[in-house]
Amino acid sequence: MPTDDVSSTDAPTTVSRRRLVRKSALAAGALALGSSFDGNATRAQTDATPAASPQPNGRMLDFDLPGLAVGVASYPAIPTGCTVFNFATDRFPAGVMLELDVRGGSAWHSGAEDAANAICLAGGSVYGLEAAAGVAAELFAQGGFRDLVAVSGAVIYDVSVVEEPNGFRSKGIYPDKALGQAAVRAAAPGRFPLGNQGAGSGAYVGQWANWPNERERGGQGGAYRQIGPIKIAVFSVVNALGVLVDRQGQVVRGGLNKQTGVRSTPLHDAEAILSGAASTLPPDAMARLGGPTRHTTLSVLVVNVAFPRELLRQLGRQVHSSMARAIQPFHTPDDGDILFTATTAEVPADGIDSTAVGVIASELAWDAVLASFEPNP
Repeated sequence: MPTDDVSSTDAPTTVSRRRLVRKSALAAGALALGSSFDGNATRAQTDATPAASPQPNGRMLDFDLPGLAVGVASYPAIPTGCTVFNFATDRFPAGVMLELDVRGGSAWHSGAEDAANAICLAGGSVYGLEAAAGVAAELFAQGGFRDLVAVSGAVIYDVSVVEEPNGFRSKGIYPDKALGQAAVRAAAPGRFPLGNQGAGSGAYVGQWANWPNERERGGQGGAYRQIGPIKIAVFSVVNALGVLVDRQGQVVRGGLNKQTGVRSTPLHDAEAILSGAASTLPPDAMARLGGPTRHTTLSVLVVNVAFPRELLRQLGRQVHSSMARAIQPFHTPDDGDILFTATTAEVPADGIDSTAVGVIASELAWDAVLASFEPNP
């Protein structure tokens, strides 16, 4: 019986999905998706899933947020994966304060919304939420099956569930419990993998107005800054319907005419669509190809300032809104954008202007988007 090799940022980790799923079901109980455990179904899924190859080391962002470790794991043959933000239980026994800002018309998320021990971002659309159950099960096991853990999860609609000619959906592979568990085990403090790693493994961007021929790889990006005692980090998995725009207003990802090498602008595309000059696929052909109806940008903003909940919520809204500068269009009916805002509460909020923190975090969010794709695709 084959097993699954789950790739992480460290040395390759070989994981038997049957063993992990059975162990997790016994340990975590209701944390698993579904109300019952079917051993025959598990065996069938095990047989259908190929071994994942080792994930190469790539670009990394260094950050300094004590108590936060990041882990990634993937099935690169698809490709698809998950990214886990693990807040150490010895430092944050009750988890960290959490706020969600949910935008767009196609958002999928699960679990904790007000405090969390971990955040799990994954591919696989709604099926990828299973990875969050794996994160919860692994943390539960690491804690000796004593304390319950709160895990918040969200997903992107990546290539693992796109149905197109020679597509991946029929392979039945998506971020599952075993992948979530492997990502927790691979978690390390102070480093965030950039590009096509973790949840960004199967991300694409710029499919609006020119899907599917001109789509380009997205990925996950991050940025970090410290000003005095204040620490701010933004991490983003970019699988946006819109194009990516730099600070000079130039489209740098998406909107590419491969024949001319010229990138169109969202304004030009919108004018062409509304005037009837742009050609689009008929609905039946679009349905067979799988889109462009499901995209998402998932972001995690972490600060070390102990803002009260209402200011933390507003901080997330401010930063999330600012990302419309970097992704155009943003928060569309076909996106499921979510921003998680968390605080490690190391620094008292007295005298700290939350709006000023939001201005800095907004620039970091733009940097994170621009760091999400590989410079030389």
